Amino acid sequence: MASWLPETLFETVGQGPAPSKDYYQLLVTRSQVIFRWWKISLRSEYRSTKPGEAKESHENFLENSHLQVQVALIFGARILDYVFNLCEGKFDYLERLSDNLLLSIISYLDLEDIARLSQTSRRFSKLCISDKLWEPIVQSACDNITPDMKALAKDMGWRQMFFTNKLQLQRQLRKRKEHQERERDSQV
Repeated sequence: MASWLPETLFETVGQGPAPSKDYYQLLVTRSQVIFRWWKISLRSEYRSTKPGEAKESHENFLENSHLQVQVALIFGARILDYVFNLCEGKFDYLERLSDNLLLSIISYLDLEDIARLSQTSRRFSKLCISDKLWEPIVQSACDNITPDMKALAKDMGWRQMFFTNKLQLQRQLRKRKEHQERERDSQV
């Protein structure tokens, strides 16, 4: 099942807790957890310090409490939990799907479910408010979309247009038309 996964399952970088300026990288591959560090200091005793690297198999990482503490200290408990899950073979397949495929799946959800999904992660939040999702929803809900409505949707966003009532839309379309006419008149 995991054979279609890429070689790199997860990668993040970060800086050590203050006052440290040290730089760290955490890389999780299909078979290893790689933790790299670069000491950054103005002190003369650290100037010749070379970058370091710790490589552990997934099984060894799960047993290496010292490395786990380092990961939690620099990247946080949530990242540590996520790396634990990857090492235990609990892959987040949904998170690995392309945006276009997820948008296609999301388009079948009810509005309440889209609202709930948008609260689960930053990625889903961005997808659930994207014009790529809301344009087909608006087009399926409306009988006829005029070029003026499309232009207004470009300005205000398809999602905002969907949740705006008809009277407000008509008023905004009228204002937009008047503004365009004034611009044409001023150019002539």
